Amino acid sequence: MTEVAELLSPERKEAAAQRAKYRSKAARWDIDVAVFLFLVLITIMILLFQGVKTEIMAPAAAVGLALGWLMGWKKGQQLYKIFFREELEKELKDAIGWDKEEAIEEQIQQALRERWR
Repeated sequence: MTEVAELLSPERKEAAAQRAKYRSKAARWDIDVAVFLFLVLITIMILLFQGVKTEIMAPAAAVGLALGWLMGWKKGQQLYKIFFREELEKELKDAIGWDKEEAIEEQIQQALRERWR
């Protein structure tokens, strides 16, 4: 990834970083985090109906929400790395017309041509 980043101008790297950040923010609240937060809500409601005191439920709810936020944040960080790499490759392809798959395919074709001569 650093080799790709060195080939791009700072403006293109910044644009790729912004798009990756936007994509990761949109995707970090996936179904796993939503289900976890829903389970926290259900647990709090069950505790309410069982007559558990608010002094006990409030910290449990706060911890559950904090864990849900932490899960979403961690997921966002992982996705940012993946999306940033993808965006850098797109920028490089747009900048110099280079595509990794096409370059590999061209090398294979050239090797096959040389072999059959």
